[in-house]
Amino acid sequence: MLSRGIRGAVKIAAIAVLAWGAIGGRASAESVLRVAMTAADIPDYTGAPDQGYEGYRFAGYTLYDALGLWDLSSSTKAADVVPGLATSWAIDPNNNKRWIYKLRQGVTYHDGCAWNADSAIWNFARVMDPKAPQFNARHVGQMGTYVVNIASVDKIDDYTIAINTKAPSSLFPYEMAMYYMISNCGVQKAGNDYNVYMKTPAGTGPYKFDKVVPHERLELVKNDKYWNPQRIPKHDRLVLLPMPEASTRAAALLSGQVDFVEAPSPDTIPRLKDAGMKIITVPYPHNWDYMLRMDVPPFNDIRVRQAANYAMNRQDMVDMLQGVAVAATQTLIDSQPWYGKPVSYDYNPDKAKALLKEAGCTPCVIKVGISTSGSGQMQPLPMNELVKEQLEAVGFNVQLAPMDWNALIGVFLTGAKKYDFNAINFSMAPIDPVQGILKKWMTAYAPPACCNWGFFADPKVDQLGNEALGEFDATKRNALLTKMNEQAVADAAELYIVHDLNPRALSPKLSGFVQAQSWFQDLTPIVVSP
Repeated sequence: MLSRGIRGAVKIAAIAVLAWGAIGGRASAESVLRVAMTAADIPDYTGAPDQGYEGYRFAGYTLYDALGLWDLSSSTKAADVVPGLATSWAIDPNNNKRWIYKLRQGVTYHDGCAWNADSAIWNFARVMDPKAPQFNARHVGQMGTYVVNIASVDKIDDYTIAINTKAPSSLFPYEMAMYYMISNCGVQKAGNDYNVYMKTPAGTGPYKFDKVVPHERLELVKNDKYWNPQRIPKHDRLVLLPMPEASTRAAALLSGQVDFVEAPSPDTIPRLKDAGMKIITVPYPHNWDYMLRMDVPPFNDIRVRQAANYAMNRQDMVDMLQGVAVAATQTLIDSQPWYGKPVSYDYNPDKAKALLKEAGCTPCVIKVGISTSGSGQMQPLPMNELVKEQLEAVGFNVQLAPMDWNALIGVFLTGAKKYDFNAINFSMAPIDPVQGILKKWMTAYAPPACCNWGFFADPKVDQLGNEALGEFDATKRNALLTKMNEQAVADAAELYIVHDLNPRALSPKLSGFVQAQSWFQDLTPIVVSP
């Protein structure tokens, strides 16, 4: 029998997908994949997703393509970037600040609009040029960090563009795997009004927009004319449902209301397994930690940062999560080439107490912004309570400030200086050295430029980063990035806690899913059996 809590959650899940009964009866031959997201609401689907990287996964790479795409076909190696709407790219041999992109020919948007150099340049202008009629300030907030290094974009011919960077940027192709291209025809037809455009948004991706019920579900359908035949979806319809409560997601899967669940609560996994559900986990670049504010006390003192790290009994967290995480003493995972051999802050509460005493921070009062749910946040409330307990055991005094995930994203994007937080629990996916190293630690990427939320500053790190950006030999560049990562860890640049194993629960009706070593996942191979 189901517990009272699970029975109640089943009722909630049934309400959340009530209208879905009509979908299932629409056409018995139509195969439908129903996914319960951790997001509290439907991510923006106009080409600049919110709701964190979960928005990118479900409302980005489904509907849209970028110049480069992530290869999500393997669970045994970390994903890397492969050609997408560009078939190739290379640095200009005569100018190391000029990238030449060859665009894929014969591709059209879902509305029939042609993909070409003019469309690409139009797409850059919608975020880079405030005077352009298609400029979208909200898109700037979500996608602007990926074009912050671009000085200008030139058309060479109908299917070739040159992207000029402000400084040498050897890792620039990673940023272009995150910038979605949307139909210029669709926006122009809507009079450059994105509220009108969102009624019929169009990308070039493997799924097409069908309908949305606000706050309830987003429905996409197979793009059977997708330019990559290997990624034409093996199901007809994808239904995305926001369900921020882990118990609700589990109940919906158990009752047959959904087929695919993100981040099931660890304590429901045995019950899901007993019911025949598939539980899939895989190591991938994703860290659950605290970003620290370092321009003011107390975390401007390395001794306080080290004390916080030595206070962490990470195995306790892994045990609480019933093994769906692994202990983390840095932000990268060991399958990434920049992992190196940094110092390891192993659990040592006595050393933590001594460091706080030496720093004169007893009690060491800190305020931490946390979320109640959200993309990659795992089980944030009980996890943060355990972190609070461990920190306070060595002399910290921790105030947790819960908020909605999208609100916490706003805190992250704005930067630490506009808030009174000493830290934020903000999970990140360091899937490449740009996101995982350069933009987290270089002073040039302090907000609003990107991701150095707490204004970390180390001249050694900046020097190594600039050298890496100017180094186009991959082996030499990786060596610089490794040193950079090791130095950031030596600086105790974050409070390292755990890496997520990204558990998912799937109905036995599903087959074909390959969980990639990436925050992003490809749903197109999934077959839904009757």
